[in-house]
Amino acid sequence: MNTLEFFGITTELATANEVVLTMPITDKTKQPYGMVHGGVNAMLAETAASIGGNTVLGDAHRAAVGVDLEIHHLNAVSTGNLKAVAKPIHIGHRLQTWQVNIYETTTETHVAVSIVTLTSRTI
Repeated sequence: MNTLEFFGITTELATANEVVLTMPITDKTKQPYGMVHGGVNAMLAETAASIGGNTVLGDAHRAAVGVDLEIHHLNAVSTGNLKAVAKPIHIGHRLQTWQVNIYETTTETHVAVSIVTLTSRTI
C-alpha cells in the first residue's frame, strides 16, 4: 500500500501548471489532540508538488523528488477534507520549486502554505 492509498488521497487535477489533491481527515491523519498532524500537511504538500514535478518531467526513467520543504501551519482543523493546490514557481533544468496551499474544503479554511523544492533523479 502506498501513501496515496493509505491516506485516501485523490488526484483531482494533475498538469504541469497545477495539481489538486484531496484527502479526508480521519483518525489516521490526526495528532493526539484531535487536530490534523503537521506532518500530514507536509506529506500532502510534498506529494502534490512531486506529482506536478513528475508531470513536468514526463520521463518514465526520471522522478521528481523532494530536496527541501518549508511549511507554515496557519489554522488547525479536525474534521472535513483537505485540498492541496500546487503551482510551480520555478521550473529549471535541475530544480523545480512549487508553492502548495492547503485548505479544508467545507469551510475553505486556509490550513497551511508550503514551498517545496524538487530535483530529478534517475530511477
